[in-house]
Amino acid sequence: MKRTRTTALAAPALVLVSAMTLSACGDSDSSSSSSKDTSASTGTSKDSAQSPEKPADPAAELRRAALTENEVKGFTVKKPEAKYAFAASQDQMKVDKAACAPVAYATNQLPLGTPKADLIRLATGAKGPGDFTYVTLATYGSGEAKSTLAELSKAIRSCGTGFSAKAGRNTGSYSSITAETAPEPAGADESLAFKVTTKYEGMTHTMRARAARHGDTIALYYAVDGMAFTQARPGNAKVGKAVVDTQSAKLAR
Repeated sequence: MKRTRTTALAAPALVLVSAMTLSACGDSDSSSSSSKDTSASTGTSKDSAQSPEKPADPAAELRRAALTENEVKGFTVKKPEAKYAFAASQDQMKVDKAACAPVAYATNQLPLGTPKADLIRLATGAKGPGDFTYVTLATYGSGEAKSTLAELSKAIRSCGTGFSAKAGRNTGSYSSITAETAPEPAGADESLAFKVTTKYEGMTHTMRARAARHGDTIALYYAVDGMAFTQARPGNAKVGKAVVDTQSAKLAR
């Protein structure tokens, strides 16, 4: 994949500055999800009632559960453009501490583990144009979501002093990773929360993440204060409550 930025930035800074450019330019139908994130067909045939029941389509189920443009109060929801991603896949990202890979994926809009399907949405605007909450949805085989979330929890505990990551010419690092407590989303079977910090042009920026398992689906939320980077001030992002509440309600349907 061709990269449009070659400057070595902290990983979250690269993503958020690109996303701010995206917000100014409008939406795109492109997606970095392995499920292709294409629209599900609504056509039916005359023989459909007599046809054997088709197995569930994980990608289609995720598309139905994904947030839409104006359904989160105070936010606008878009599909982030794949060309602005720090890495397009797990294989492209190299982490200096292997145990920290799940944290690297969770904070760079990549799904954890090996899902059957995944997609990404970007909610912006509750506190201004630089208020970003990324949502990565992924669905797994029976029992795999639980073990995948456990791997993320272990990575958070193991990587308190931070790590560095690289994808092509993009490089970045986190200074610290710390577990936090947060209310469990409605309908979730289990959840966790954590924060990461990075230094950028002398300022410390704090980003926050939450992960919730709803059966065999994991919803990852990652919040960044984009304006803090561009205004050269410390950032202290928080995951949008309305984003979590709305997404959780859709996953419970």
